[in-house]
Amino acid sequence: MSKEEYNIQEELKKWLSGARRVVIAGIGNPIRMDDFVGVKIVQDLREKVSDKVLLIECETVPESSLQEIVDFNPTHVLLIDAAILDLRPGEARLLNCKQLTSFPAISTHVLPLRIFCEYISETTSAKIVLLLVVPRQTDFGEGLTAEISAAADEIVNVLVDSLP
Repeated sequence: MSKEEYNIQEELKKWLSGARRVVIAGIGNPIRMDDFVGVKIVQDLREKVSDKVLLIECETVPESSLQEIVDFNPTHVLLIDAAILDLRPGEARLLNCKQLTSFPAISTHVLPLRIFCEYISETTSAKIVLLLVVPRQTDFGEGLTAEISAAADEIVNVLVDSLP
């Protein structure tokens, strides 16, 4: 599928169809600008979702939330992170965990996301995907750049409309 044909809104809605209990885990470093996009999306979803959605601000240690995720017994787990992809800043892609080994993505921080996904797969029956957003700036600093902030707002709106 070409870059122009990929529609993140449609992909998210399709993936969330039939979801009954959803975990959304935001991953990112609060002092690395756009790297924080995953956590910012989770923060912006607060007060906008039902109790069928568990929001977790993982920051740079998603593995510390493993038991909380398992205990929630989700049907779907969405991990949101910034990643360097061959796309424009602000563009996003959904990847299943198996694609982590073959997809040319490089996370802006070192996390064992493949192992994290494998553990969730083995301990729940949840569908798991990563929503990766291409950052503009990951230098030290706080706050998202304008285009990444706009992309985050768009993702929040789609999730609010698509979540149970």
